[in-house]
Amino acid sequence: MPDLHAIVIDPQIIRNLRGLNPDDNGEFLREIISIYLEDTPLRIADLDQSLAAGDVQRFARAAHSVKGSSANLGASILRATCERLEQEARQNGLKAVGPLVVQVKLEFDVAAGELRKLLVQPA
Repeated sequence: MPDLHAIVIDPQIIRNLRGLNPDDNGEFLREIISIYLEDTPLRIADLDQSLAAGDVQRFARAAHSVKGSSANLGASILRATCERLEQEARQNGLKAVGPLVVQVKLEFDVAAGELRKLLVQPA
């Protein structure tokens, strides 16, 4: 059985995304990845800012946003961490989310590295 933690980006989701526009030489996939790589750091900054401000609603929305976009690109580990982060914030507030925010940042860096490899791969 493969180590599921070693699968940073789910290859089946990438295949599905490529299949949405099979004749575009991977352009659609590259565009989606580029948007994710530009937008997600902004959502992660929202986590930091809303945590500092004590804004649970904004924090949970930012976690939800990263969760959804990560799921769309197959970043399953990051998606799961964001789901825990969102649930923790909604159920218990922001007092214990700091370590999970650090984990989200680390997991995003790993996922982003894998997605950047897909930007330069031929279709």
